[in-house]
Amino acid sequence: MNRTWHLRIRKTHRYLGVFIGIQFLLWTVGGLYFSWSNLDDIHGDHLKRPAVGLSASMSLVSPSVPLRSLQQKGVDSILNIALIEVLNQPIYQLNYRMQHGNGHAMAQVQLADAATGQLRGELTQAEATALARQRFAGPSTVERVEYLTSTNGHHEYREKPLPAYAITFRQPAHATVYVAAQLGTVQSVRTDPWRIFDLLWMLHTMDYEGRDDINNGLLRAFSILGLLTITSGFALYFVSSPQLRRKKVNRPKPITLPS
Repeated sequence: MNRTWHLRIRKTHRYLGVFIGIQFLLWTVGGLYFSWSNLDDIHGDHLKRPAVGLSASMSLVSPSVPLRSLQQKGVDSILNIALIEVLNQPIYQLNYRMQHGNGHAMAQVQLADAATGQLRGELTQAEATALARQRFAGPSTVERVEYLTSTNGHHEYREKPLPAYAITFRQPAHATVYVAAQLGTVQSVRTDPWRIFDLLWMLHTMDYEGRDDINNGLLRAFSILGLLTITSGFALYFVSSPQLRRKKVNRPKPITLPS
């Protein structure tokens, strides 16, 4: 291989290494954190108490009682009905679809007291805080409570049911318990280790809009550039190999016979 191609490969490898070297470092750091982390701890599972069960002898009204109240509101399509426990009280969670004037149907949730059949509103801040304390396995010192009606692609509660209460506890690791107000359930627990994980995951996937799209164009481009960098490194090694140079230098000169 002539000197011109040798220089081209060397420059290509050098510039590619400088350009994507930082991303290689981020991939490595992220991979180390992911592999050394316990996903159950990252997800906050160790900070969740199991839901309290309801007594089998409890007297409940038929779900048809709250359903009749929903029918009076114009609801005609029920998706499912669930019996849940909210602060030791039986609650029906009625999931339904309601037609709007533009012809589109939206899925909605209605809570109802399973002991009386009366429809009830979403959880109040006091109820959500009490539920978070009940389900949280750590110390119960609340630092702040927020009411969320919207989130973006970078929020730690992204793509989950809204509105929701974010109840943050002082310890451990600034854990935040998210309670869906209309569902009456705890959705997730987020801690500082999870937030570090989430940041590194964004840098790993290179999805700087929603963090979870591993098929984005930027990641694909850098993957191809990474492959080119590695390939150019192998090519540079072979063209610069001392053994190859030695063979070239020691190659015997052809013997010219007199004519």
